[in-house]
Amino acid sequence: MVICGDDGLAHRLAVTLDAVCGEAVTVVLPSRREGHAPEIAALHRDPQSTVELLVAARPDEQTLRAAGVERAAALALTYRDDQVNLTAALLARSINPTIRLVIRMYNRQRGEHLERLLDRAVSALGRSDDTALDMSTTVLSDTDTAVPELVAAAAVGRGDTLQVEGQVFRGVVRPARTPPKSADLATLAVLSGAHQDDPASEDSPETPGEEGTQLLPDTVTSYHRQFTHGRLMLEEVTHHHRPEAPPRDRRRYGAWLRGRLAHLPWKVFLSREVLSVFGVLAAIVLALAVATALAEPGPLWKSVYLPLLDIFTMGDPATDESPARRVLQLVAGFVGLAVLPLVVAATLNATGAFRQASVGHPPADDLRDHIVLVGLGKIGTRVLAQLRTTAHQVVVIERDPHARGVGLARELGVPLLLEDAGAPGVLDRARIRQSKSLLVLTRDDGENLDIVMAARESNPRVRAVMRLYDDDFAASVSRTMRASYPDAATRSRSVSALAALPFAAAMMGRHVLGIMPVERGSLLFTAVDVAGHPELEGRSIHQAFRQNEWRVLAVGAAVEAVSPGPTDTLGGLRLDRPGFDWRPAHGRILRAGDRVVVVSTRRGLDFLMTGVQPRPTDPRA
Repeated sequence: MVICGDDGLAHRLAVTLDAVCGEAVTVVLPSRREGHAPEIAALHRDPQSTVELLVAARPDEQTLRAAGVERAAALALTYRDDQVNLTAALLARSINPTIRLVIRMYNRQRGEHLERLLDRAVSALGRSDDTALDMSTTVLSDTDTAVPELVAAAAVGRGDTLQVEGQVFRGVVRPARTPPKSADLATLAVLSGAHQDDPASEDSPETPGEEGTQLLPDTVTSYHRQFTHGRLMLEEVTHHHRPEAPPRDRRRYGAWLRGRLAHLPWKVFLSREVLSVFGVLAAIVLALAVATALAEPGPLWKSVYLPLLDIFTMGDPATDESPARRVLQLVAGFVGLAVLPLVVAATLNATGAFRQASVGHPPADDLRDHIVLVGLGKIGTRVLAQLRTTAHQVVVIERDPHARGVGLARELGVPLLLEDAGAPGVLDRARIRQSKSLLVLTRDDGENLDIVMAARESNPRVRAVMRLYDDDFAASVSRTMRASYPDAATRSRSVSALAALPFAAAMMGRHVLGIMPVERGSLLFTAVDVAGHPELEGRSIHQAFRQNEWRVLAVGAAVEAVSPGPTDTLGGLRLDRPGFDWRPAHGRILRAGDRVVVVSTRRGLDFLMTGVQPRPTDPRA
C-alpha cells in the first residue's frame, strides 16, 4: 500500500497499516525534514517495521511509478491541497485502473464529483466479479472521520468506534465480574489477565493459552472467563431514529410554546439604557404637563396630551392660542428634536438584543447529566445531529448567530446560548457544574484549551473532549490534563488521530467498515453479501459463527435488493434509514438476498473472501 503525504495523518496511517493491519507500506515524502517526516523515517529505520520511504517533491507520474503504484493494492493521498490530491488520483487511476484510491478532500462537493468520476472509470473496465468492490474510490474529509469518535467520546467515554449507516458503536472493556448491559451487542474478545483494562495494549503474552487474549470466543468461554478476565464488548452508542423536533400535538405544543415564551429575554427591554432614556422623556412630559396646566386651565388629560403631541410634532400650530401656549409648543418641539433620536436608538438596540438573544434557548434550571457542546461549525453540526440520536440531553454554545448549526439546534429545540463560551459566566449558564461531558469543537486550539480549563475549575470531574489540529499538541495537552485532574477523563484528539483508522479501513477495501486494535491483533468489521459464500448462505447465524475467526453481528438486505427511496433530512443533514438488524435471532437462516456485518480476524476475513482455508495460527492474529 502507498501513502503520499508527510502530515500527522500520513504518519498515523502508516503506523496503523504496518502495526495493526500487517500491510507492506511505502510512504512518499516531499521532504525528510518537514512535517512528520522524521517520525515516518523512524518507522523505516525500525527493524520490525516494513515501511519503505521515497522522497519526491510532488506526486507526478514518475514518482507514483517509482512508489510501485502499478502493483499496489491501495493508494492514500493525504496532502492538504485538494488540487494536488485530485491530480495525483487521476494519474494513479491511469497507471493502475484497479487500484483502490483513498483521497483526503476538504471541498466535499469536489470530492463527490471526483469519487463518481474515478469509479466510472472502474465500471468502464467491465469487471463484474466481487473484486469490483475493491477497485473503488473513497473520498474522506475531516468531518466524515471525526464525528463518530467525538460522539462516542462525549457520550460514553473511551473506546474505539465504528459507524455503520449513521449508527455509532464502540468497543468497551467490561472488567471481570461486571454484568452485561442492555446496550451490549456481542463479545469481541476475552482479554488477558494482565491487560484487561486496555484492549489496545501491545504487551500481551507471547504464547496463547488460558491466560492469553482470545478474539471472538464462543459463548461458553465468554461465560466462564467473565468472572476472572475483562471482556471487550461491542456497545451500541446511538440509535438510528430521526432526532426529535419540537412537539406538534396541540397540548404538548402549547406547553412547549409557553415554556419557550417564558425563556425569552424580556429583560433586555428593562436595561439601564432603555430605562434612562424613557425616564428622561417621562420627566420632560411631566414638566411640560404642569406648565401647560398652569398656562391653559383644563382637564388633566389635556395637559398631558398636548405636550405629547408637541414633542412628537403631531399637533397643529398654536397660532390662535395664548402666548404661553405658543412658547410651550416651541419648547416641546425642540425637546422632541433632542430626545426622540435617543428614544429610537434605545428602542432599536433593545429590539436587536431581544432578537439575537431570543434565538437562543437557555437550559432549564433542573437540567443535569447533560453534554455541553461548544461550536456549531461543520463538525459541530454533525456531532449535534448524532448526539440527538442518543439518550443524552445536549446544551449548545455558539457565539455566531449565523453559524450553520444554529438552525438545526433551533429546529431540534436544543438549549442554545449564543455567546462566547470563554466569557465569564457563560459556562455556568450552560450548567457546566451539573453536566457530565464537555465537547469543545471550535477552530482555535488555544481557545479550546482555555474553555476546557475554565470548565475544569467549575466541574473538576466533567469528561472533557476537545478537538485539536496539532497532533503533538493534542498528546501534550492530554497528558497534562490527566496529570492535573486524575479523577476526570480528558481526551484531546487531533484530526489525524481520528482519521487514521477510517482511512486504513478504506484502503483495505470499501467492504471493510472499520478496524479495532486488540492487544497485538486487530478485528475487522466487514459488510459481506451472503450470496455465494458457503460459510454463510443457507446457515443460521449460530451455525455461521466460527470461533476465533468471525461472527455475524447484523443482517440486512443486499445492496441490489434495496429499492431506492426518499431520505429524511433535518437541518440540511441527510438521515438515511437503517438497513441492518443488530439483534437478529441466532436461528435466523441467511439467504442469498441478505447482507451481513461480520467481525473477523484478518485470517478469518481472508478465508471468508477467498474460500481458501488458512493455516492454523495463533487465534489472536
